[in-house]
Amino acid sequence: MGLLVNGEWVDDSHDTSSQDGKFVRPETQFRNWITKDGSSGFPPEHGRYHLYVSLACPWAHRTLIMRTLKGLQNSISVSIVDHFMNDADGWKFSENPGSTLDTVNGCKYMYEIYQKSNPEMTGWVTVPVLWDKVTNKIVNNESPEIILMLNNSYDGPDFYPEELREKIEEVNVWIYDKINNGVYKSGFATTQAAYEEAVTELFEALDRVEGILDKNRYLVGNRFTTADIRLFTCLVRFDSVYVGHFKCNLRRLVDYPNIWNYVKEIYQMEGIAETVNMDHIKKHYYISHNWINPNGIVPKGPIIDFNEPHDRALKFPN
Repeated sequence: MGLLVNGEWVDDSHDTSSQDGKFVRPETQFRNWITKDGSSGFPPEHGRYHLYVSLACPWAHRTLIMRTLKGLQNSISVSIVDHFMNDADGWKFSENPGSTLDTVNGCKYMYEIYQKSNPEMTGWVTVPVLWDKVTNKIVNNESPEIILMLNNSYDGPDFYPEELREKIEEVNVWIYDKINNGVYKSGFATTQAAYEEAVTELFEALDRVEGILDKNRYLVGNRFTTADIRLFTCLVRFDSVYVGHFKCNLRRLVDYPNIWNYVKEIYQMEGIAETVNMDHIKKHYYISHNWINPNGIVPKGPIIDFNEPHDRALKFPN
């Protein structure tokens, strides 16, 4: 991951010394919203917006899932960065399998998108990015907010129902900290103490999720919501990447019966499997993070069949 300083691209050395070896995720910079009534200046116009994503990134993956579930494939276009990211260039566009060129701005690197939106920007260059083709600006680069605006501002099924929002946000708080970001706090830690603290909290949270899913079909009851989307994109990467590459190996996902069946159910929902690109996922982590895996060797395993039958409908028939 790299950053811009006063509009100039700067390599990032992944220095965690000032945080006692702990990984601290940077704040996002662009926080505007598409609103259904257009009062924000960003109405939900067909063809107006463009998503910049990585198929490897769990945060960007959320936005692709929401775009699919809301049927917005023809309304919101997409550019996909290459699986490989390094500090010298950051995310780049290519014609490698699964990737695309930048069809909107013609940029070679993701940081150039940020420069176009704010030539004086100081901050990290991340995906996803929601781009407005009318103003030629970034609307938002915070994935939870992007999936909410796609859900709330466009017609179609509702994955953030009013009556469940308080419960959704309650689980989002600890799942984000302990699991979604917890795998990174474990994998990017540079001291034994920081790693052990993060990995212990991660598996305590997974144990908590296992208990919830023993009583509920989904995280906040028997209705599939944005909370499940946010968790799924981390879980689908867990055994293939986080167990080995990030040393999150106290248990595997398949060792949790309820979580494993839950992940298979979501994967098998219409349109979800098409958003999962395990080739990009594994190559990105194992090749891009050369300070963790200096030889860039991508493991062949594990062999995981997300299409195996699951028991969620039998366990929760109503």
